[in-house]
Amino acid sequence: MNLYKSLSPRKQYLLHYLGWTLAGNVIFAIGVNVIITPMNLYNGGFTGMAQLLRLFFVNVLHVPVLPGLDVVGILYFLLNLPLLIVSYKVVGKEFCITSVVSITLCSVALGIMPIPEEPIFNDYLTACLIGGVVAGIGAGMVLRAGSSQGGQDIIGVIVSVLNPNHSVGKISIMINIGVYIICLFLFNVEIVAYSLIYTTVLAIALDRVHIQNINMEAMIFTKKPGVEEAIMKELKRGVTNWTGTGAYTKETSNVIITIISKYEVNKLLDIVKSVDSDAFVIVTEGAHIYGNFEKRLTK
Repeated sequence: MNLYKSLSPRKQYLLHYLGWTLAGNVIFAIGVNVIITPMNLYNGGFTGMAQLLRLFFVNVLHVPVLPGLDVVGILYFLLNLPLLIVSYKVVGKEFCITSVVSITLCSVALGIMPIPEEPIFNDYLTACLIGGVVAGIGAGMVLRAGSSQGGQDIIGVIVSVLNPNHSVGKISIMINIGVYIICLFLFNVEIVAYSLIYTTVLAIALDRVHIQNINMEAMIFTKKPGVEEAIMKELKRGVTNWTGTGAYTKETSNVIITIISKYEVNKLLDIVKSVDSDAFVIVTEGAHIYGNFEKRLTK
């Protein structure tokens, strides 16, 4: 712990990013390869697309595969290549590099994680619940690191840059619907139904881990000007301020309130302290928001 604290902030960030991204992708691969794939169930999104392509190449075209290697990992990486090129041009170099690292780790994990010959669970529902929780925790850890696993995550960031008012959720739903419509033609309804249950559980588990989905209310007390301007400039969040008077000291302070995601808390504190190191900040988790509040993907 002392060694970690002695590192520069940049190195601490890189260590945190790589640790969470690696662990998250490995856990995700365990959920998919070890629990779900032996049950012949399918993911949504780009992972599901890669699984369907594997079925086509291996079972239909009989393309030879190296022993111990799941071709899904390679196909998943290839599917993301066009998105990485577009993200480099639209979003920027830093986002593209972090995405390449995460997608590579995810592809390798999916490629080398052993797939049991026999399912661990005999019951489909049990496999869906446990596999969904495990894969969802892994995917959530990757997003919590400020990274993405590619696919819809990258599409979401690209769309949010090109058109902030466009619905990223609808794009994700359309991709999932496309994958499961294909599954409906290839497999029986039971496989599709349980795959949908698994995907739903995964999404719920991911949402619990992914702190960007947790709303926070921050109240800041400061006697120095410029804090609200810094928040609006750096975080692009709206603020409301008024003048308050201390009941004991009778001194006036500028009271600022803003709503952010839990992911943005540390950045908010850094911004406030850079303007006023003596500022008093109260952060409350789980604020219920009704109205215009922008949910954001990490860029």
